[in-house]
Amino acid sequence: MKLIDKLYERSKKNMAVCLGLDTKEAFLPEYISDMDISLGEKYFLFNKAIIDATKDIVACYKVQIACYEALGMDGLNAYQKTLKYIRENDGIVIADIKRGDISSTAAMYADGHFKGDFEADFITINTYMGSDAISPYFDYLKNGDKGLFVLVKTSNPNGHQIQDLETKEDKKVYEIMAEYVDKWGEDFVGECGYSAVGSVVGLTYPKEFLDVKKYMPKAFFLIPGYGAQGGTGKDIAEIFKDDICGVVNSSRGIISAHKGKVEDETFTTLTVKAVKDMQEDIGKWL
Repeated sequence: MKLIDKLYERSKKNMAVCLGLDTKEAFLPEYISDMDISLGEKYFLFNKAIIDATKDIVACYKVQIACYEALGMDGLNAYQKTLKYIRENDGIVIADIKRGDISSTAAMYADGHFKGDFEADFITINTYMGSDAISPYFDYLKNGDKGLFVLVKTSNPNGHQIQDLETKEDKKVYEIMAEYVDKWGEDFVGECGYSAVGSVVGLTYPKEFLDVKKYMPKAFFLIPGYGAQGGTGKDIAEIFKDDICGVVNSSRGIISAHKGKVEDETFTTLTVKAVKDMQEDIGKWL
């Protein structure tokens, strides 16, 4: 089974929930915070407990590398151990690295994040530098066991400053990017009908999401913007009207659900509840 087919099946089974391990010190329960170990080691213990509790009820995990890079080598060690632990437990992991550079550098990023210490299943990339920024990754997609999520229409408040600009083709920049994603993904379509070249489109603007979706019918989506950023299950209903065609990320809404409530080893009971509440919120509209 190709990786994109595996992700599709898990998305259908687990209501498209992508759990974001965008770990921060403020999210740690007290019993971990009080341990006499490094902050990176605390991050990994926290992540491990969450993975153990949720591995059978989420479609995949997204790990934001910046949360770990900020701690230096200690944090990168926690990042590496987190990726490895997810994959050892048959989980699917998206490394949220948003790399974007010329082809020679992109080739090094591909090697760095599709094999070795930081190996992930999917990675996020920024291709606003053009095809040079994506073509080096294609060699890793040929066997069907790796995938990409390309930034198209992001959920941040000022993304419109560039992405919504009108072009001479009477299209917005993000619409042209969506057409490129569809073209780039043609050779990597799985049995499910979706390509291993997927797209990042935020839930912040659901009407625009439906517009951009028309340009890339084969794209599987990584959808930020749910929960703390304002997106709801009702917003997702139209996007998933014909089929579950993506995973919906929630990070702090899930991994900080215990704060102020449970600060000991049982904190994951509220993590699990947050996942199931999200599944219910999405499922009731489908």
